[in-house]
Amino acid sequence: MDLPAGISKLQRTDRWIGVPLCAILTAFRRIFESTGPPGPRQVRRILFVKLAEQGSTVLAYPAIRRATEMVGVENVYFLVFEDNRFILDVMEIIPEGNVITIATRSPFGLARSALQAVFRARKIRIDAVIDMEFLTRFSAMLTFATGAKSRVGFHTFFGDGPYRGDLMTHRLLYNPHLHTSQMFEAMVAALTRDPAVLPTFDFTPSADEPPARFRPSLSEVVEINALLQRENPRIGSAPLILLNPNASDLLPLRRWPSLRYVELARRLLERYPNLFIGFTGAPAEAASNNRLANEVGSDRVIPLAGKTTLRQVLVLYTRSEILVTNDSGPAHFASMTPIRVVTLFGPETPALFAARSPNATALWAGIACSPCVNAYNNRQSVCRNNLCMQAITVDDVFEKVTRIYDSLRKRTPGN
Repeated sequence: MDLPAGISKLQRTDRWIGVPLCAILTAFRRIFESTGPPGPRQVRRILFVKLAEQGSTVLAYPAIRRATEMVGVENVYFLVFEDNRFILDVMEIIPEGNVITIATRSPFGLARSALQAVFRARKIRIDAVIDMEFLTRFSAMLTFATGAKSRVGFHTFFGDGPYRGDLMTHRLLYNPHLHTSQMFEAMVAALTRDPAVLPTFDFTPSADEPPARFRPSLSEVVEINALLQRENPRIGSAPLILLNPNASDLLPLRRWPSLRYVELARRLLERYPNLFIGFTGAPAEAASNNRLANEVGSDRVIPLAGKTTLRQVLVLYTRSEILVTNDSGPAHFASMTPIRVVTLFGPETPALFAARSPNATALWAGIACSPCVNAYNNRQSVCRNNLCMQAITVDDVFEKVTRIYDSLRKRTPGN
C-alpha cells in the first residue's frame, strides 16, 4: 500500500530540496541573527502554521484558544493550504481575514503563493510563529522566512528525526507519549518561557479541554433533511448511522477493508428494522462508495458520497446517531457535533490522534507492529499489508456500535 503519487512527490521534494535549503538558512541564521536578551519575549501577534490535515487543526483548538487569550483574537493568524481552509471557517475561532492560504494546484503556484504568504506575514509584523507541522522542512523554512523574533517548533536534538536545520528560537522535543492536542497547547505555552531553558519547561497540558463546537442554522438543518428525503423518501425522522469507508484516503494503510462496511451495514439493518444507513465520502469516492452501498442490497441504505459539501457533512452529523470511520478528518469533524463516533485505528495510535470528545470511541487491535507511522519516519512505513486494520473484525465494530446505539435508544423517549 504505497502512498499516492502526489504525496510521495511532496515528501521527496521536501527531502531533496528541503535539506540543503534548511542547511543554508541555518548558516544564515547563525551568522546574522542575534540571540536577543535573556528571558521571555514580548508577543503581540501570533501566527500558527498547520498546512495540511484538517483533523489535526481541530485538535489544535485548545492551543488556538490559549493564543487568543494571550494576545486577543484579532491578533491571531493561521497559515494553511488553500484546500484545508474550510475547517478553520467552521471552527469560527480565527477571524476570516486572518487566515492566510497557500495554493497547491501546481509547483509554480505553490512557490508563488508561499512567497506571497511570507510577504503578508512580514507586512502584518508577526512576532511569533508556531510551526505545528511534525518535522517537515517546508513549514520550518516558511516559519523562518516570516522574520518573526519568536519561532516555536519541533527540533531533532540527536538526529532522531528528519533533519530540518536549526531555524527555531523556541526548540521543543516532539513527545510521542503526549496527545497531539496537548503538544500543540504546550507550543503556545513555550512562548511565555525563556528560549534558553527549552526544551525543558514546567508546563502540564490540560487533560480535558472541550473541543470546538459546530452549530448549524435552522435553514441548514432543513436543507439536509430535504436532501435525505430526496435520496430516500422513506427515511422521515428515522434514526441514521453513517459509515465512512474513506476509499481515497491519503494514507492507504489506514483503510479498513471495504467489504467489511457492507457486512456491518447488513448486520445493523437486520438488528434494527427502523434504522437507515448512510454511506458518506468525498466526490472522488462517490463511485466506489455507491458500489458498496448497492452491495448491501437494502432500500434503507442511502449513498451520500459526493452529494454534500463539507459543511453539509457536519450538519448531517448533527442529524445522525453514530459515525463509523477510520482514523481520518471526519472523525475529528464529527467531534464538533453531538454524534457518537467510532474510529478505527491501525498504523497510528489513538493515544496521540484520537478525537478529544466524550462521544468518541477508538478501536485499535494493538498488534506488535502497530503503530508504524509517526513524525520521526515522516509518516512512511515499510508495511504493504495493513494487518493492524484487518485485525479489527466486523464483530468488534458491530458489538461497539450496537452497545452505543442501544444506550442512545434507552435515553430517547418513544424508542
